Amino acid sequence: MSDEVIRVANCSGFYGDKLSAAREMVEGGPIDVLTGDYLAELTMAILYNQKQQRGGNAGYVGTFLKQFREVVGPCLEKGIRIVTNAGGLNPAGMAADAQLIIDELGLSAKIAYIDGDDLIERMATLQAAGETFSNIDKGIALSDSGNELLTSNAYLGAWGIKEALDRGADIVICPRVTDAAVVIGPAAWKFDWQRCDFDALAGALTAGHIIECGAQACGGNYAFFQEVPSFRNVGYPIAEIEADGSFTITKHPGTGGLVSVGTVTAQLLYEISTPAYLNPDVIAHFDSLQIEQAGDDRVYISGVRGSNPPPTHKVCINTASGFKNGTEIILTGLDIEEKAEIFTDVLFASLGGRDQFDDVEIQLIRTDHEEAIQNEEAQASLRINVQSRDPQKVGRLFSAKIVELALANYPGFTGRGMTGSGGPVIAYWPALIDSRHIVEHVYCDGEVIDVIPTSQMDVPEIYYQATPFSPVEIPAGDLHRIPFGRLYGTRSGDKGGCANVGIWAKTTTAYAFLYEFLTVERLRELMPDVAGYEIDRYEIPNLKALNFYIHGILGDGVSSNNRLDGQAKSMGEYLRSKTIEVPAALAAEVGL
Repeated sequence: MSDEVIRVANCSGFYGDKLSAAREMVEGGPIDVLTGDYLAELTMAILYNQKQQRGGNAGYVGTFLKQFREVVGPCLEKGIRIVTNAGGLNPAGMAADAQLIIDELGLSAKIAYIDGDDLIERMATLQAAGETFSNIDKGIALSDSGNELLTSNAYLGAWGIKEALDRGADIVICPRVTDAAVVIGPAAWKFDWQRCDFDALAGALTAGHIIECGAQACGGNYAFFQEVPSFRNVGYPIAEIEADGSFTITKHPGTGGLVSVGTVTAQLLYEISTPAYLNPDVIAHFDSLQIEQAGDDRVYISGVRGSNPPPTHKVCINTASGFKNGTEIILTGLDIEEKAEIFTDVLFASLGGRDQFDDVEIQLIRTDHEEAIQNEEAQASLRINVQSRDPQKVGRLFSAKIVELALANYPGFTGRGMTGSGGPVIAYWPALIDSRHIVEHVYCDGEVIDVIPTSQMDVPEIYYQATPFSPVEIPAGDLHRIPFGRLYGTRSGDKGGCANVGIWAKTTTAYAFLYEFLTVERLRELMPDVAGYEIDRYEIPNLKALNFYIHGILGDGVSSNNRLDGQAKSMGEYLRSKTIEVPAALAAEVGL
């Protein structure tokens, strides 16, 4: 390992993360860059709504400025750069308000901000030029969706950040850049990487992917949570990046949580599809890296291979696709299915039939138990959700018809969330755009600097080919039935309308069994509710891992689907609860 590193600390994994984390990262030990990731696809829709309601300087993540006020003085004193994507839909407005805070505090600092991501005013022109903005998951052109366009932002890369830091910026406020860009940019600045330094860039991209979700890399949401010494004051991650792109993940001493090969592997598997992880600056090949425990709460990753970025940029589009309403009715005791059928039949008859709606979703959730020892254990849930482009059809009339049945339907009628006036449906629309249409604009010291994507430059073509996996022999002998999760860890999450479930083993023999055992068909058997969806399986042998990518299970994203877990965060734990048969030797590995 090199002694020369840049220490990039992340204080935020989402809009609403721990407010004091920024101050704690600055005060807790030496760092060189403080970053924060605030933007999910849903966040862009939230910021759009704020901008519509408030106007003016709205459209950025306001909570960041509360953190900024606390830490900007100490950061300037210690030479810590601040790089954040909290600019959202209005990086210029955030930069102006950050400057007001600096002036108010009597400080002197150079603020840069970036734009070029917002395509909303250019959409008609770009579509006329042949950009269809087809949904990545559905293959439908945006013009054929029938939806109203709300936001459209390209995921920018890291070179605008490097340009700002090269020009002496103390604070860089970004719009919709990729989550890892706030880590790649500072590393490229520190070591003056060039556009074709793909292996080094791939290392920084991997580091950025690991730390982007804050405390998740430090034991948060970890499958083997019993290994975590304490969940009090879980630390936030720091990536100590070296000149060749190798890096160490750690956290400040004295904080809770855990940094281990397991916690880092879990985060590597979070919200990915193929192990070739795409970014507008480089493709990082997660099936090439080496990972090792380098000390207490220190995990070292090296050997990440990189190749040329794709010729397209991903675009986060949010659209309005109508209105929805829903109810959850509680069914108790005997004859659950008959009670559900009676209620559903009468409700839709009173509304004029199911055909009145653009979409109807009915779920009967059987949480009831025989011989229940308390009332709630005898209950099941009937969830009914309707959607229409006509707000009247899913408004108060829908709710009123439910209330009318309170004394005129099945025995034990009760519910939660029975009434409401409905609301708009925000549909996430992931798409691609030819990178020739993208230019980053860096505003620094009164100048505007244009930065073009790497794919539009004359750089050498670099390819990477993974080494085929040669599994070891699986132990023979008697089979034991054990919970899947006693042997394997999982991490699941959302990718727009799709979900991923990553699974990893702790030992080579356990992975050999997993590799042969957990086919797509077996996954469908273990998780019957995913059986109707297209599923891809990816192997990542160097992490002793598999990743399953489930297409379309989340509809049009978290803001539009009706699942209790709209972001698939619990899907991995659902899989871990299943009982499977494994060789006795593997069961013995976990004391079963």
